[in-house]
Amino acid sequence: MCLGIPGQIVEIVDEAAKLAMVDVGGVKRAVNIAFIVNQNHPVASCIGNWVLVHVGFAMVRIDEAEAEA
Repeated sequence: MCLGIPGQIVEIVDEAAKLAMVDVGGVKRAVNIAFIVNQNHPVASCIGNWVLVHVGFAMVRIDEAEAEA
């Protein structure tokens, strides 16, 4: 079983490398968002999204209610 920590994407750090700054409980850290982007959901559209972070990767987008739970 993997542990995913909820966080909110607040900034794109490097669009080409798919790196974003994610706020996890008030602590901001760079996270790879390659798993959550595609043609329908490009890097630039990720700001404000809630995600589950595991070992430096955003694994899946979640809604705010799920993040709070």
